[in-house]
Amino acid sequence: MSTKNNQQLQIRIDAKTKKETKIILDNLGMDMSSAVKLFFRQIINSKNIPFELRDENGLTLRNAEKIREGIIETKNSPKSFKSGSALLKDALKK
Repeated sequence: MSTKNNQQLQIRIDAKTKKETKIILDNLGMDMSSAVKLFFRQIINSKNIPFELRDENGLTLRNAEKIREGIIETKNSPKSFKSGSALLKDALKK
């Protein structure tokens, strides 16, 4: 492959993320440059981010929003329960 058309990409990333990523990629037998190229190729192929985005708790953005909505709904609900089983009985009615 000709290197005339290759361009350089520089990024800044914190040391911990770089170290943790390098360990995983080394175990996969892949260097960082190849991983970035693979990531870019997948963006092109899918015309999107090639994975589901998650928050720091591991929740998808959609699920995190549902939980937030549920918390707000619960805080605004006039219902109260004396036990967990009473809550479950009520929830299963729906």
